[in-house]
Amino acid sequence: QVQLVESGGGLVQAGGSLRLSCAASGRIGSNSAMGWFRQAPGKAREFVAQIRWSGGNPLYAASVKGRFTISGDNAKNTVYLQMNSLNPEDTAIYYCACALTGALYEYWGQGTQVTVSS
Repeated sequence: QVQLVESGGGLVQAGGSLRLSCAASGRIGSNSAMGWFRQAPGKAREFVAQIRWSGGNPLYAASVKGRFTISGDNAKNTVYLQMNSLNPEDTAIYYCACALTGALYEYWGQGTQVTVSS
């Protein structure tokens, strides 16, 4: 079993920044992937960013590339999402997820609300 706990959400003005954290516990191996997803009101959940514990280039959705940065701290089993130049379209509940084999995201956190005011 894997448990994921997000933190760092909040209210920020357009142009501002936030950093989300996802603390993971459980049997997470080097082949796993950690991702951030988001869901805005009335919209489907969408992919934001992904990182693999084994290394390699992170993946980003086109809508956040150049503004968001995903990173991980293996020693702390924690993944971060640094979000800069936020705009109201980034308002959503942000979820952390874990794919143990790097393919299917099986485990999800409870989500953290990010609200960007104009």
